[in-house]
Amino acid sequence: MENVRRYRALASLCRQQAAYRPLQNWELLGQAEHFEHLAEIELKAHFDACNVHREKDAAEPAPWEAPVAA
Repeated sequence: MENVRRYRALASLCRQQAAYRPLQNWELLGQAEHFEHLAEIELKAHFDACNVHREKDAAEPAPWEAPVAA
């Protein structure tokens, strides 16, 4: 998740720089889009890993306890 924050911060910086550098506007906006794409890939990988872990836990049946006679 730390990488997602970094990618989003870099994308934000690129967009800010694009506002102040009209000659490099398209290049900086392209870099911002690239960093946003990397953030999406990172998020997808994170949630896929979480879902695999959750599916493994759900696949294991809970142990049954025998009733205890009173």
